[in-house]
Order: sequence, then structure tokens, then C-alpha cells
Amino acid sequence: MHNATEAATFYALVALIIFLVLMWYLGVHKMILAGIDKRGEKISAELAEAVRLREEAQALLADYARKSKEAEAEAEAIIASAKAEALHLTEETAKSLADLIARRTKTAEAKIAQAEAQAVAAVRARAADLAITAAETVLKAKTTGDVAADLMNRSIAEAGAKLN
Repeated sequence: MHNATEAATFYALVALIIFLVLMWYLGVHKMILAGIDKRGEKISAELAEAVRLREEAQALLADYARKSKEAEAEAEAIIASAKAEALHLTEETAKSLADLIARRTKTAEAKIAQAEAQAVAAVRARAADLAITAAETVLKAKTTGDVAADLMNRSIAEAGAKLN
């Protein structure tokens, strides 16, 4: 039996050698190597694409970070400008309000002064009327005849002179 096992092993070895020679002759080894090379090239291309995409992503990230900082700086500038403008408007409004109050105060003071002058004039006129009425009553009671006529004529002449 030992012989039969050796013969079977020998035939298996010969069949394996024939198979390997046949594969070599048909160029199967070249096809396998070409497939491996093709797969290596594909992996290299994928790695190169991954590196390129990573670099592109880093560039985009840096660009977005720069734009974010610019937008933040612009927002801060807008806020500062708005605060300055609000302060300016507040100061301008306060000044305008103070001017308005001053003008209205002057107008009110002028109206008060005019009203006082009118009141004084009215009081003086009323006092003069009362004085004239009192004087007329006293003169009528104390003067009669030619003296009264003479006083009346002189008063009319004086009043006429003062009115002209």
C-alpha cells in the first residue's frame, strides 16, 4: 500500500506541475499580475483623490473661517456705527429740544410782557376815566355859570390839541 500512496502522490505532483505549466503557458500569471497592478493603480488613484478632497476641504474650511471673521468684524463695525449714530441723534434731539424750550419760553415771556403792558394800559385808561369822571363830578358841583363854560372850552381845546 505504501506503493499505491506514493504513486498517487507522484501523480498528484505531476498533475500539479502540468497545471502550473499550462497556466504559465496560457499567461494566467500575467493576467493575475495585471489585475493586481490595475487594482493597485485604482487604489493609488483613490488615495490621490482622497488627498485632493482633503486639501480642498481644508481650503474651504480656511475660507469659511476667514469669511466668518470678516462678517464678525463687519457686524461689530455696524454695531459701533449704529451706537455712534444713536448717540449723535440723542445729542441732536436734546439740543433741538432745548432750543424749542428756549424759543417757547421766550414766546411765553413776550406774551406775558405784552399782557402785562396791556393790563397796565387798561388799568391806566380805567384810572384816567375814573379820574376824569371824578374831576367832572367835582367841577360840576363847584363851578357854575361862566367859569364852567370857560373851563369846558379850554378842556375841549386841550383835548383837541392832544389828539392831533
